[in-house]
Amino acid sequence: MTDFLVRTFIPQSDDVENPAIRERYGMLSSTVGVCCNVVLFIGKFLLGTLTNSIAIAADAFNNLSDVGACFVTLVGFKMASKPADRDHPFGHGRIEYVSGLVISFFILLVGLEIAKGSISKIIHPEPVAFSTTALLGLMMSIAVKLWMGRFNRKLGRKIHSAAMEATASDSISDAVSTGATMLSVLAAAFTDFPVDGIIGAAVSVLILKAGLSAAKDTLDPLLGQKADPQFAKEVEKQLLSYDGILGLHDLIIHDYGPGRRFASVHAEVPADKDIMLSHDVVDTAEREVGKALNLELVIHMDPIQPENSVTKRMHRLVIEKVQEIDPSFTIHDFRMVSGAELTNLIFDICIQQDCAMSDREIKEEICRKIKSVDENYHVVVQVDHAFT
Repeated sequence: MTDFLVRTFIPQSDDVENPAIRERYGMLSSTVGVCCNVVLFIGKFLLGTLTNSIAIAADAFNNLSDVGACFVTLVGFKMASKPADRDHPFGHGRIEYVSGLVISFFILLVGLEIAKGSISKIIHPEPVAFSTTALLGLMMSIAVKLWMGRFNRKLGRKIHSAAMEATASDSISDAVSTGATMLSVLAAAFTDFPVDGIIGAAVSVLILKAGLSAAKDTLDPLLGQKADPQFAKEVEKQLLSYDGILGLHDLIIHDYGPGRRFASVHAEVPADKDIMLSHDVVDTAEREVGKALNLELVIHMDPIQPENSVTKRMHRLVIEKVQEIDPSFTIHDFRMVSGAELTNLIFDICIQQDCAMSDREIKEEICRKIKSVDENYHVVVQVDHAFT
């Protein structure tokens, strides 16, 4: 069914980096969501009224809130498809993440309201009428919600959309909460214990958990999460395939919304090669790799002397001493400048963001270790923090 809907309503559906195509996916997801949730709300509201069940009524209003969430998704995809302008040179793609965050707030609000009603029902219990019709209706609702979860997850993974993944998680949690509601209807046939209120409270916890999870998934890219390691490795792999690029470091990738990534990186080139030839290699790599990975790429050239035997030997020694401090440390931009009395060892060191040592402590420890080899070595080190 999902593939049929995609083929029918989204021409060129494989061009998922195209904002206009992404907008069509958003419209399809929202339209299907509105139609299904309106039908479910009407059906459950009638069943809840007939059986006097707070759990079923809560489930119905949960579906009504999902209608609002679908409209938010639709508006989010519409706004995210807007091209870059003078005030937003990186485009509007992050609005898609904002729409996912708004959906998570919808989920949390519904969870709180259900919790409030359920606690009231536990304190002041009312009889719930058992109904076979209600059970059948809830079973149909679970089937619909499971399909909606699969539908949105499939779309979300195809176009890498956090908003659709949040919608899919919401649908799955709805199916679970409806299953819990079925238990309260069944329990009404055997006991006067306020199972309805207790089940409603349990449903509210599940909904709140889904809301918090959805909020985290959409907040992370907005706050600037670490780049996808596989994507970073692919960028490095493609750049290192160019003859004349000897090494890479300081790769930084910024996410401005699905399909809108910007990156900068330092590329090591041989110092003894004509600078114009190296510049041509770097220019070509920027253009070709950027196009292949749908990435705005900027490369900075760093000249190194890979064939100098003295420099190579000292480079290996410095790596060894640095990794005695922490095996994850890496160095780059290594240069060796000999003077009358001192030999300057100049390099940058790259550390992870969660390193327990301060920059000052790292510098002092590196200096101590290298001076233990020879007092005439003077270390000039710059500490960089990894972004990938």
